[in-house]
Amino acid sequence: MPELPEVETVRRGLEPVMNGRVIVRAAVNRPDLRFPLPERMAERLSGARVTGLRRRSKYLLVDISTGETLLIHLGMSGRLLISGTMLGEFHHEHPAPAKHDHVVFDMDSGARITFNDARRFGMMDLLPTGSDHTHPLLANIGPEPFGNAFHEDYLVARLSGRAVPAKVALLDQRVVAGLGNIYVCETLHRAGIDPRRQMRRISAHRVAGLVPVIRDVLREAIEAGGSSLRDYRQTDGELGYFQHAFRVYDREGAPCRTEGCRGIVTRIVQSGRSTFFCPRCQR
Repeated sequence: MPELPEVETVRRGLEPVMNGRVIVRAAVNRPDLRFPLPERMAERLSGARVTGLRRRSKYLLVDISTGETLLIHLGMSGRLLISGTMLGEFHHEHPAPAKHDHVVFDMDSGARITFNDARRFGMMDLLPTGSDHTHPLLANIGPEPFGNAFHEDYLVARLSGRAVPAKVALLDQRVVAGLGNIYVCETLHRAGIDPRRQMRRISAHRVAGLVPVIRDVLREAIEAGGSSLRDYRQTDGELGYFQHAFRVYDREGAPCRTEGCRGIVTRIVQSGRSTFFCPRCQR
């Protein structure tokens, strides 16, 4: 499932070809994805100008001139791919329609944005612009990790004293937006915190120290274009590369990358998800 860095990478890829441009034609090729698609979705989008592209947690929000916002979640296999425009040094022609091209946007610049989703776990919705904070999928999401509301005092107040493992606490989207399995594992390893340790047994100083670590991990992942595991691609079809910098995630049985540590990366299951950590240097 794409996490914050992957979604932010997609947003940045879409920005130069969508923002300020008109959706000349929107084609909706099926009635549903994970949920039913909005009524008259193609009609409501066709002819509208894109006035902004935003990200909230793991969701994309595309504001349009009609006063509505298109909410997009990529799901497990969803891709937003660009064709028919210059991307770096290459010119991408429109490919032949593929089996799982469910929604297609033709822009006035000649660019085409195609939402392809083989497993159909993605979703799209249309909502009044400015009402995203009340949408059922967004209403209870916590602060953005790069925002001013996410700081040391906030995290200490939310997590200290809780009888919940550190890994589970950081996965809670009500605490901080956008963190998923990959980047929580990487964050806890850098912070030297055992993912099994309950938050009530971690000092306030160590909890506060998670804030800059979270930001560093996410910032590095964004700069690397995200992590490509299974289906994720950037908007130009290229892979993200942060997976090559993983310290623990998906490295079961490999040596720990902490300098001076002779531990071996271990995998356990927490809340139905794989957790990777070093039992030697994470306490």
